Amino acid sequence: MLAGQATAVPKNREGAVEALRALTMARNSAVKATTTASNQIKALLVGAEQDLRDQLRVQSLLQLATRASQLAPSSGLHAALASLGRRWLALHTEVLDLDRAIRDQIARTAPKLIRRPGIGIHSAAQLLITAGGNPERLRSDAAFAALCGASPVQASSGQRHRHRLSRGGDRQANNALWTIANNRMIHDARTREFSKRRRENGDSRNDTLRVLKRYIARETFGLILDALRADHARTQAA
Repeated sequence: MLAGQATAVPKNREGAVEALRALTMARNSAVKATTTASNQIKALLVGAEQDLRDQLRVQSLLQLATRASQLAPSSGLHAALASLGRRWLALHTEVLDLDRAIRDQIARTAPKLIRRPGIGIHSAAQLLITAGGNPERLRSDAAFAALCGASPVQASSGQRHRHRLSRGGDRQANNALWTIANNRMIHDARTREFSKRRRENGDSRNDTLRVLKRYIARETFGLILDALRADHARTQAA
């Protein structure tokens, strides 16, 4: 079965999945704010005097924000840069705190999931959030793949038989599957060997990623379902 559908059961709004949803939302907001602050620092430096630009010429955003935050408010520009630097550092600390909270929640909820190759805490959190808090929502790994937009769709032409990925589904979950597949293509020996064989058979990198994303959806489905059922049982018992 290449594709499937999730059952029309509303998501559970309690338990670990909802906690992950809230933590991920807060983290994404903080990351976006750090990007805004760093972009504003760089924009202010474009028209700054050369000495100041040399003083803030560094290798990382953390160093840039740290040096900017230490500027004396001798002018409006210096005061603005110092304010933005302090803001970036505060937001960076917030992101790190939220990362720890997400990691702890994942370790309690789905420890087996993050032990699989290439699956980080944020990819695991997104897959759990997409699946939802109700284990009965998904009937099969095909339904989960459809929910993630990883169901193969026929795209054959003439004598060329091939599939493409569905354009539907949760795009954030699809991105999580892509991240896992890409990590495995870089770091996992078995996946590198599989990719090499596919390439020798004439498949493109995108074709290989499509197959890997569908495989990862199948692989993680059972782990996610077990985690959701255990969390649902804990929530009902509380």
